[in-house]
Amino acid sequence: MSNRNTQANKAAARERIRAERERQKKKEKLRRQLIVAGTVVGVLAVAGGIGFMVMKANEPTGWEAAKEAKPIAPAHTQGKNGTEILIGDKNAKETLEVFEDIRCPACASFEQSSGEALLKDIKDGRYRVRFSMYTFIDDTPAGGEGSKNALSALGAALNVSPEAFLKYKAALYSAKFHPEEQVDTYGKDAELLKVAATVPELKNNKAFETAVKQGTYDRWVMDMTALFGRKGVKGTPTFMHGDKKLTIPQVPQQQMTQAQYNRLAQANFKKMIDKEFGPARGSGKPDPGKGDSKGDEGRNGIREGEKDPTASR
Repeated sequence: MSNRNTQANKAAARERIRAERERQKKKEKLRRQLIVAGTVVGVLAVAGGIGFMVMKANEPTGWEAAKEAKPIAPAHTQGKNGTEILIGDKNAKETLEVFEDIRCPACASFEQSSGEALLKDIKDGRYRVRFSMYTFIDDTPAGGEGSKNALSALGAALNVSPEAFLKYKAALYSAKFHPEEQVDTYGKDAELLKVAATVPELKNNKAFETAVKQGTYDRWVMDMTALFGRKGVKGTPTFMHGDKKLTIPQVPQQQMTQAQYNRLAQANFKKMIDKEFGPARGSGKPDPGKGDSKGDEGRNGIREGEKDPTASR
């Protein structure tokens, strides 16, 4: 082989080696660029994921989220956001205000002893009743959400009819179903629907069941809850006639059966009502609860369309 060919082969080999080195450098550079780009994308993705998770973590949930929902008030309500539940004869001159919490054991005791007497007065047109339903027991050490959940279901019942509302409320307070204050039984929709099955207007009522399960009236519940402290009332049950707080005489503390207690408690409720509104119909004395309002302008009831000047939000 000539010396010339040998030199040419060596030069060609060196060129191939140089080209391969250049190719490897470019490949390594590209690999590093891809790693950096991938790292940046990964960091951005992680940062975006963290941001998304933080955003989600800060979003209101449950009953807090209900405050932001679209307001939907049940039928048969009035006032701002449907927070006035007025039930009874529109011609009744006076309004008795009743403040309750579904989880309240004292409210259950009142319903079990005197609920029928209250309903009779409503039916007779002696007065109308404005129910202010509170949910403060959920925020006590007892905890839970049974007061709010049950009130949402009551809203669904009220949307059906005032009668369904009254019957369902009585069933929720009944000795058969009402739980101990510390037990959040009504926090479960299944329990609320089980009680509703005893109310003819609600049994197998698909629209009612859907409203309970979907929480249709959860926002309404939060609007009702915002009334807590209205007229200075922060305990239940409380009864008011205008600005006047009414007091039921206490049942003597002595040994007695439940039936005996209920009779005494109902008699004391009637005594309170008679003292405030006058004798009931059929007592042989004029019934001031219905008819011509002449001479009664000073009574502090809420009349049809009248604004409640003491209401606070």
